[in-house]
Amino acid sequence: MKFKHLIVIIVFASFGAIIYGFTLKSENESKANKFIGSGTIGLFLVAMPLFLIKESKGKKMKDYMLTKENIEQMNKKEREKSENQ
Repeated sequence: MKFKHLIVIIVFASFGAIIYGFTLKSENESKANKFIGSGTIGLFLVAMPLFLIKESKGKKMKDYMLTKENIEQMNKKEREKSENQ
């Protein structure tokens, strides 16, 4: 099984737990809140970090940081655009 499939399974299981929790809300509120909470934890503390790790693999963090060099490059590109128009 691929990493992508694991993330999709976790997302669907989390959404399923949240939906089941809302349908169970009228019968047993404490159990429903546990399902809703576990689904939320699954989405935001498990699935999202796994997705971000998978998508950021092989990318340089330096390209996304605001350093003096990157700011100068952005200003240079902006001046080139204004001169072309």
